[in-house]
Amino acid sequence: AEVEETLKRIQSHKGVIGTMVVNAEGIPIRTTLDNSTTVQYAGLLHQLTMKARSTVRDIDPQNDLTFLRIRSKKHEIMVAPDKEYLLIVIQNPCE
Repeated sequence: AEVEETLKRIQSHKGVIGTMVVNAEGIPIRTTLDNSTTVQYAGLLHQLTMKARSTVRDIDPQNDLTFLRIRSKKHEIMVAPDKEYLLIVIQNPCE
């Protein structure tokens, strides 16, 4: 119930296009986007997050990735990695 509340709160923010929760294998568990978009974002962002995490650890083994923010012309993608899950929020930065 707490997770649902948090996702609803994030989704209600201005400019948010979609949110998704992805497990450690990159498989979407919860999403507000359509299936094909979800699968595409989940797979690619899971790979990117794992690479970013390993890069951070290569630079400093005591450190870990806490947040990943990517901004393109169309969207801003924010990834909050956890031990078992990724929270991904896709937002329109112009709104």
